[in-house]
Amino acid sequence: MTPRALRGSTAVVLAMLAQACGTAPAGEPLELGVPPGSSLAAVADSLEARGVLTSTGWFRILGRIRGVDRSIRPGNYRFTPGDPAGAILDRLAAGDEVRRRLTLPEGGTIWDLARNAERQLGIPADSVLAWTRDPGLRQQYGITAPSVEGWLLPETFDFGGYDTARDVVRRLLEARRRAWPADWEARARAAGLDQAEVLALASIVEAEAFLPEELPRIAAVYRNRLRIGMPLQADPTIQYAFLLDRGRREPRLFNRDYQYPSPYNTYLHAGLPPTPIGNPSSAAIEATLSPAATRELYFVARGDGGHVFAESYAQHLRNIRIVRRR
Repeated sequence: MTPRALRGSTAVVLAMLAQACGTAPAGEPLELGVPPGSSLAAVADSLEARGVLTSTGWFRILGRIRGVDRSIRPGNYRFTPGDPAGAILDRLAAGDEVRRRLTLPEGGTIWDLARNAERQLGIPADSVLAWTRDPGLRQQYGITAPSVEGWLLPETFDFGGYDTARDVVRRLLEARRRAWPADWEARARAAGLDQAEVLALASIVEAEAFLPEELPRIAAVYRNRLRIGMPLQADPTIQYAFLLDRGRREPRLFNRDYQYPSPYNTYLHAGLPPTPIGNPSSAAIEATLSPAATRELYFVARGDGGHVFAESYAQHLRNIRIVRRR
């Protein structure tokens, strides 16, 4: 028999086997979990029990001939009674499972990630938080801080049904690593900053800015303060201290809060906080590395999301009075 004839006869046999598997009556789509290490027989039995297949024996034979019994990928799959056997096998081999989206917002913290992972993926928040602090994982990515705060890329990611808390944290760490261009490294060195310091400063800029166009200007204010040795005096760093110590941010800060004893209190301690206070966006990092060309040292919120900036403290006080009158 020629190779072409052999291929033709194999195709005929496979088609006959697929037809022998039987077609279940059409029904509503359903989800089926295929845990890691599942055998083809176990999957076939589950498909039959859920009404997707009518014959597991022929389905298993077809799967073995096509090699799917050795290449089933775990996941949560969506099948519909009446799906062809060949199509089911193709999806199991390709890992064509139901994907769920997880979002870490720009400036979001590891607590935001943990809550979203629990809500969107069903992964316990405590498990995610534990992996953000795992010593081995931090060492693998060269992070000397107590957690991976700041080193996660704030974006939306797709995950499968059997992805773990470790998978989630590693995925966001890898995404940040890939999204750090070489020129950022050179510009950070030129500014006398290492990557951890850039992330810390960018996280403050992100927390202060509501309007994207103000990112470079707010970054300039903090870069100017660092340059002359002036305390950053950034309210979001106090809120982060509360988050660390109390598990929550306060709805507003009072005068007593500016004396809160924490290394994150940038009113009491000069320089950058010990770690980033969130996970900054690429736009905030870009603004931190290329701040606006200004000598401004102060800004006050206008109440509409924007800020009024000033070079001198006297001008800053005038701006505060004007804003309050408005």
